[in-house]
Amino acid sequence: MQNYDVDILVSGGGVAGLTAAALFGQAGFSVLCVDPTPPVTERDAQGSDLRTTAFLQPSQALLERAGLWQRLSAEAAPLQVMRIVDAGGTEPEPRIVKDFNAADISDKPFGWNLPNWLLRRELTDHLDGMENVEFRAGTGTTTLFTRTSMARVGLSDGSSVTCKLVVAADGRHSPMREAAGISAKTTRYGQKALAFAVTHPIPHDNVSTEIHRSGGPFTLVPLPDHNGMPSSAIVWMEQGPEVQRLAALPEDEFEAAMNERSCLLFGPLTLASRRTVWPIINQVAERMDGERVALLAEAAHVVPPIGAQGLNMSLGDMRVLLELAEARPEGLGDAQMLKEFNRLRHREVQVRSVGIDLLNRASMMEAQPLRDLRAAGLNAIYSMPQVRKLMMQMGLGAKG
Repeated sequence: MQNYDVDILVSGGGVAGLTAAALFGQAGFSVLCVDPTPPVTERDAQGSDLRTTAFLQPSQALLERAGLWQRLSAEAAPLQVMRIVDAGGTEPEPRIVKDFNAADISDKPFGWNLPNWLLRRELTDHLDGMENVEFRAGTGTTTLFTRTSMARVGLSDGSSVTCKLVVAADGRHSPMREAAGISAKTTRYGQKALAFAVTHPIPHDNVSTEIHRSGGPFTLVPLPDHNGMPSSAIVWMEQGPEVQRLAALPEDEFEAAMNERSCLLFGPLTLASRRTVWPIINQVAERMDGERVALLAEAAHVVPPIGAQGLNMSLGDMRVLLELAEARPEGLGDAQMLKEFNRLRHREVQVRSVGIDLLNRASMMEAQPLRDLRAAGLNAIYSMPQVRKLMMQMGLGAKG
């Protein structure tokens, strides 16, 4: 059995794992990144991830630090305005529209939006050019053996890896989290999300729009033009049976349903991709450190797709872990480093998870009096400039 020796093993080759490999490789560490499923890097290929990721300002700065942003910037759609629309009246039409403009707190947009399939393509290409980083697709992690001085990880191809630090970025069912004996608390909402792309006649003008009625938000996030038409990515959250019904509709009936739900804010929407279905949960690991193991991204926390927090929380994990590694490279992966990582990240993750949980529950409200209360709350927040600015700053990652 062949044994490899590296500084860091990254378990998981999704957007988070690939970014972590690039970031630590750029910092000079030797990195092996593995994932049992080869990434799908074409928009219309079977199995492609049609969701998008909005990189908020702190995350964009981290991508620059990793040497990635120059590859991504030309494809990124800026998010200048976050628009919240309450359509919770008796008819599905806007009754309250509030804009949160990045210009109120910054000279930059809130963030930049990119399709996940494109991120995988660019990230894997970038790793191919790094001498001290290897990405091995089609190979997963199977076993974990740790001591105070090292970790040894068994791989599905029969080889093993000895390393100083295992970065578990291998999803909500993380095999490395389970191997490390770390539990996670999961909240299920009975929701699922439809993810797809559309074109529309009215330009989005770099406005990300969340439309709230019931069942969950209907969110349109700017994309670059597609086939000469303005384009947006949509995440449509509803109760699970309703999502399955919508996913199975013929295209013309589905377009009629999504146009009613969109309140025609951008004119008639035209489906421009496959429809994919994703489960919605809230999950937080009991801690984010184990012996020689750090949990990142969905191995540590999963939140509903509200306010672009998911991957940006993950990049916050990476930023803290990298800063600790660079401050004491001789202590890479030791108990002192990982205890401090957990102290700096876990409480913040818990707080943000609770906040997103409350927002999601508010967006799911069915009863008319509760939907009216939600609308009144949006009005109240928007009418207080200091509160509005504080919420925008916290959304970017500032600590409240």
